[in-house]
Amino acid sequence: HRLLLENAQQLVLVCGRGERYLRREGAAGLAVLRGASLVVGLDGCIKAMGQADVIRNQFSEATFERIIDCSGKCVLPGLVDAHTHPVWAGDRVHEFAMKLAGASYMEIHQAGGGIHFTVEHTRKATEEELFNTFKHRLERMLRAGSTLVECKSGYGLNLETELKMLRVIERARQSMDIGISSTYCGAHSVPKGKTATEATDDIINNHLPKLKELKLSGEIHVNNIDVFCEKGVFDLESTKRILQAGKEMGLQINFHGDELHPMKSAELGAELGARAISHLEEVSDEGIMAMARAKCAAVLLPTTAYMLRLKQPQARKMLEEGVIVALGSDFNPNAYCFSMPMVMHLACVNMKMSMNEALAAATINAAYALGKSDTHGSLEVGKQGDLVIINSSRWEHLIYQFGGHEALINYVIVKGKVIYQNEKCETMSSY
Repeated sequence: HRLLLENAQQLVLVCGRGERYLRREGAAGLAVLRGASLVVGLDGCIKAMGQADVIRNQFSEATFERIIDCSGKCVLPGLVDAHTHPVWAGDRVHEFAMKLAGASYMEIHQAGGGIHFTVEHTRKATEEELFNTFKHRLERMLRAGSTLVECKSGYGLNLETELKMLRVIERARQSMDIGISSTYCGAHSVPKGKTATEATDDIINNHLPKLKELKLSGEIHVNNIDVFCEKGVFDLESTKRILQAGKEMGLQINFHGDELHPMKSAELGAELGARAISHLEEVSDEGIMAMARAKCAAVLLPTTAYMLRLKQPQARKMLEEGVIVALGSDFNPNAYCFSMPMVMHLACVNMKMSMNEALAAATINAAYALGKSDTHGSLEVGKQGDLVIINSSRWEHLIYQFGGHEALINYVIVKGKVIYQNEKCETMSSY
């Protein structure tokens, strides 16, 4: 076998009965084993877990590539970041000061800043430059406990640059240990010199057919299709046309909706069978009900609402109505945050989620939002052995210590392989 984790103070399974997601009732009682051990096989999947002495007897004859003593530590599922924009050149540090001085997101956008600024720089950057910065960002995400990350294109807005971004994402997917769910987001903004209708036609007639060809030849694997459905960007009709065309070529619908204005995006997503919708700061009550019925995940992004001083998404109302609530960092030049532990903390403080709900939203539900909850997002036999070990006797420290993950996360493991080990943890207590 590849890995044995011995005698953990807490083994946080998240869910233990094959659930594909947790709604509010389920998230209330996370499954936690105490004094437990866990075994990952050579195939990278979890083989067994249970009370330490039972596991020791069961595997007394087995050999392991690695044994980690987890006495006094907690083992959690690897975190899943359900929404990021991590491939780009040209930071927007200069815009942060404008925002602090009161400029709105759309004011900056209309002045040629925001997405347009990043597009200009990303178009000029070479594939190699983009890959190198992307790789470093993924490594920082890994060190903060993320083992599966959704990664969007969307700073090209022309076919050539969108494909360049998707190739960069594909290269990381093949060469790095971190799990990646790839998203085509060519409809992130209307390119300069085009109307929304022209941009929509270009995506449907040129971008998607080329993507389909590259997908069929195996050159690029894309999982999801995304559109920024927003007033002054892509309206409901354009959004519907693009998402439907993506769905027809086998992509999961996973898009930006109801962020700055109520657009009825949630209602549209439910109608189209969307797997997930992100943002939803301005979602309607009808939209919430429609998403609950359609089992469409709400990917909430507390970092964005915090940094843009928007009203917070209505997490409580969504949970009460039975929506599957997931979390993402929305890492991008506008919301520069890699850390899902910080996202969970913000979700608890600003969106009034409980710690159990936040952890479920950053593991099993975020995996569900990416169509991956059969293999990721919880510690269950048969699932991929993606784990985070923290140097603390209670798992809640991961959320409680705001920005404390750098001294708290002891190991990050993907498919039973230790990819990050934090030496500092061996010499210090996390308290």
